[in-house]
Amino acid sequence: MGIIPSDLEEQATREEPLKAPPIPSAIEHHDTPPKTGRSAAIVLGVVALGVTLALGLWLVRSVRRLDRRMARLSQQMEQLNHRVGGVEQQSQQFAQQASQAAASAKAAAQQRDEAKQSEENSAAQAQSALQAAATAQQEANQATQKAEEYRKQHEEELQQLQQALGQIAETHRTALGLVMTLGEKSIRFDFDKAAIKPQYRDILNRIAGTLMTLKQYSIYVHGYTDDVGSQDYNLKLSARRAQAVRSSLINAGIKPDAITAKGFGKSDPRVKGDTPKARSANRRVEIGIVDSRILTEPLSEN
Repeated sequence: MGIIPSDLEEQATREEPLKAPPIPSAIEHHDTPPKTGRSAAIVLGVVALGVTLALGLWLVRSVRRLDRRMARLSQQMEQLNHRVGGVEQQSQQFAQQASQAAASAKAAAQQRDEAKQSEENSAAQAQSALQAAATAQQEANQATQKAEEYRKQHEEELQQLQQALGQIAETHRTALGLVMTLGEKSIRFDFDKAAIKPQYRDILNRIAGTLMTLKQYSIYVHGYTDDVGSQDYNLKLSARRAQAVRSSLINAGIKPDAITAKGFGKSDPRVKGDTPKARSANRRVEIGIVDSRILTEPLSEN
């Protein structure tokens, strides 16, 4: 960069102009006698030598002044070059900082756009969640309403069924449905016997006629014995009693896949004790009626 500081110009203007030494004026020529011609030549030689010496001294001093001036100019140029180098370095730093600032601004703008997009997506998701929650709440309300309607219907069915079966044999409600006890007041089993006497066929037909009207209900027949005999023997005897009742109900019209039978032996006696009356009461069969939509496992009366 060709920049000349103002101090250089001022320095140049302050330098004294180089002046040539005064040249002696021409020696007036007078008519002299011939004998003085040699003396005049000597004087002229001396004068010329003085002039030459003065010019040489002047030239030396001028060269020294120029050398000093050139040295100062060289130093000032070095300083100027150093300053220019510093300015160029700062310019590069500023350019780098500007580039970094531009990159940061671009990244910030991208993050802002991403945040805005994320906010829009979150708002859309929140709206979808609210709609889904509203739909779920509506479905839950509908399900609750249907469940309440079903409960009322189920309760009415069980009440009507209990009334109908209660006219045939002892029937009571449980948490899962109904249990009908076929004991000494309805179907009496002889000691160590599983056969159903002919006089009890009409009772089983009436029971079957009532149960045939049921829909979505499962029927479980459980057999029991008194406390006489071993546990293993009584389990088999109670199973035969339960199976005899099941077969009679099937013959009366109940679908085989809707009714199951199982023996529980002398467990869970209905009447405690070893008297003939207690043992007669414990020789029984119980029929459980359970809504198959609630429970699919057999009902056991405790």
